[in-house]
Amino acid sequence: MLFRSMPSWKYSVQGLDPDKTAIASGRDLRIKPKTSREICNTLKGMKLDEAKTFLNDVIDKKRAVPYYRYRGKTPHRKGLNGHDAGRYPEKAAGEILKILDSVEANAEFKGLYADRLRIVHMAAHKARVIRKFIPRAFGRASPYYKHLTHIEVAVEEY
Repeated sequence: MLFRSMPSWKYSVQGLDPDKTAIASGRDLRIKPKTSREICNTLKGMKLDEAKTFLNDVIDKKRAVPYYRYRGKTPHRKGLNGHDAGRYPEKAAGEILKILDSVEANAEFKGLYADRLRIVHMAAHKARVIRKFIPRAFGRASPYYKHLTHIEVAVEEY
C-alpha cells in the first residue's frame, strides 16, 4: 500500500537570515503565470506597505502594472515612468495581496516590525495546468485550460 505524506514545499531563495526574514507562499492559485511574473517583478524591492497600496490601486484601475516580457498587443498606459505597455490584472493582484497579508502576519508572529519590511524575494512559478473541454458542433470538442501558479514571497526587516 502506498502512503503519501503532506507535501513539503521548498523555496527558490537560499541564504536568508531566519531572525530578520519571513516567508509565505501561495500554491496552485488560479491566476496566469505570465501576469503573476510581471506583478512580482514590479513589487520586488518595494516596502511591504507600498506594495499593498500599489496592488489596491491596480485593483481599482488607478495604476497599471508595466509589462516587460509578455506585452504583445498590450496597450499603452499613462504613468508607467519610462515604460509604455501595461495592464490592470485585477484577479492576480487580489491573490498576491492575500499572500502579502500572510507574509505580514508571519513576520509579526516572528516579532518583526511590520512597518519596516521590504520585499527581498518574490517569484511566480508555473504549476500544473487543468485541461477541460467545450463541446462543439458535429460531435467535436475544443480544449481550454486553467493555468495554476505558485507564488513565493520573502520579506526582510531593514
